[in-house]
Amino acid sequence: MTITKRVTFIAKEDGIEKMRELLTAMVAPSKAEDGCIFYDIFQYEDRPEKFMAVESWRDEKALDGHKASPHYKIYKSSFEPYCLKKYSDELEVLG
Repeated sequence: MTITKRVTFIAKEDGIEKMRELLTAMVAPSKAEDGCIFYDIFQYEDRPEKFMAVESWRDEKALDGHKASPHYKIYKSSFEPYCLKKYSDELEVLG
């Protein structure tokens, strides 16, 4: 079952550059993971403090593997001081 998620981050005013750095550092290693179908980070042109991660995974096992990866652990332990708000939604689950 394919899992696609969208995660939105609102950076603190003084944390925009650091959020960009942390989020973009996730792209290449995430794309290289087994089960990654799509992974990219987008920054809104009209709101530079707003970022969106869009990711698709082959199945729950692939997503769990991503969450256990070293690069995910670095991001997870580092982003909060630079982030004002974070929210996510599951876009679709296909069988």
